[in-house]
Amino acid sequence: MKARTTLIWVAIVLLTVMPLWFAGETPAAFSGADFRAQQAIGTIAPNYKPWFAPLFEPPSGEVSSLLFALQAAIGAVVIGFWLGMSVARERERRCAKQDAGQDTHAD
Repeated sequence: MKARTTLIWVAIVLLTVMPLWFAGETPAAFSGADFRAQQAIGTIAPNYKPWFAPLFEPPSGEVSSLLFALQAAIGAVVIGFWLGMSVARERERRCAKQDAGQDTHAD
């Protein structure tokens, strides 16, 4: 059992470190889809003008990352709450069905 746990931890570390190691120091490897889309549009249509400007431009990349992480956390809380409520509702439904079945057989 201890060997299996060790192998799982080694696999986790390798899956985390290997992509970073293979990517090297190139920041383009970690650029987001928005940046790559801008590059592709610039290559395909160099005279393209955006239709609108963003409503809010974060002051730095760190603030942008913080807002993205906050959005992900809020989404995870909403999904976790919904999943927990669904499981509790189903458990309650099963208990009520069992109680109703026991009451009819008791008479």
